[in-house]
Amino acid sequence: MRYWLELKTALVLSQLGTVSATSREIGVHRATINRRIDTLESAFQTRLFHRHARGFSLTDNGRDIIQVAARADEMFADLQARQRGSAKLVSGTLILTSVAGLAATVMPAITAFQRQHPETKIEFIAEARLLQLETGEAHIAFRGGPAPKEPDYVVIPFRPVRFGLYASKDYIERHGRPDLSDLSELRHHRFIGPSPEQDYPPYTQWIIDNVPEECIALRTGSRHVRTLAICHGVGIGFIDNQHAPFLEELVELLPPADELKVDLWIVTHVDLHRTSKVQAFLEHVQT
Repeated sequence: MRYWLELKTALVLSQLGTVSATSREIGVHRATINRRIDTLESAFQTRLFHRHARGFSLTDNGRDIIQVAARADEMFADLQARQRGSAKLVSGTLILTSVAGLAATVMPAITAFQRQHPETKIEFIAEARLLQLETGEAHIAFRGGPAPKEPDYVVIPFRPVRFGLYASKDYIERHGRPDLSDLSELRHHRFIGPSPEQDYPPYTQWIIDNVPEECIALRTGSRHVRTLAICHGVGIGFIDNQHAPFLEELVELLPPADELKVDLWIVTHVDLHRTSKVQAFLEHVQT
C-alpha cells in the first residue's frame, strides 16, 4: 500500500508526540521521521501536525487521517493474527462508548469479557457527544433510541431500558404516597423533570400529560443528578430498571413498563466488525 510506511510512522508520532521518542520506538533516524512526515503532508496536500517546542500535535485534518490509519492498522494486525492461527488471542485496547447513563447496562458485559480476556484493556468513553466510528474514535458504541442509519455501520439490537416512577422513603414520610389511580392528585407533589436541552427521554410525555409545570421542582439532563435528587427526596421521578433495584431508599410507584422504554443498539463499523476483539466482545454482550 502506497504511503503505508509513512502512515505507520505518523501514527506512532501522534501517540508519542516527539520525533526522538518515535525514532527510538521504530528504530530509524530522526531525519527519516521528518522526511516521512513531509512526504505524507505533500501527498495529502495538508499539514498533519502542528510543530511546537514540546513536540508534535495533530491538526484537525491530521487527526482524521491518523484515525483512519489506526483503524487500518488494527485490521492488518487482526489479519496477521488469524494467518498465524492465533485469532483466539484477544489483546490490546478495546474502545467502547456510550452516554454516561448507559454505563450500568453495559458493565455486566464488560465484566464478563474481561474475566475471559484479562489481557485486553477496556477504554470506556462516556460523553454526550456521539463518537464517530468511521474515524476510529471507538470500536463499539452503545446507542439508544431509533436504530442508527449510517450506511457503514453494523447495528445489532442490544436490550431495552425501561423506566419506572420512584420516590424516596423520606419523601413519602414528608409528603405522603401519591395515589396514581387519581392523576389529578399529582398536583400536590413535587417532581424531577428532564432538561429542555436533553434528548427526548421516554417518560417525557407522561410528565407533560400528568404533571403541572409548577410541580416540577428540578430539571436536569443528567441521570446521576436525577437519581441523587430522587434519592434525597427533592421530588418524584423516573429511574431506569438498571439502577433502581440497587437503591434501597427508593419506593416504586409505577413499575418499569414497555410504554416507558428506550431501545438500545450495539453499533460497530463494517471495517472492524469482524476483527477478533470486537467479535469476542459481541459474544459476551449477546449471551
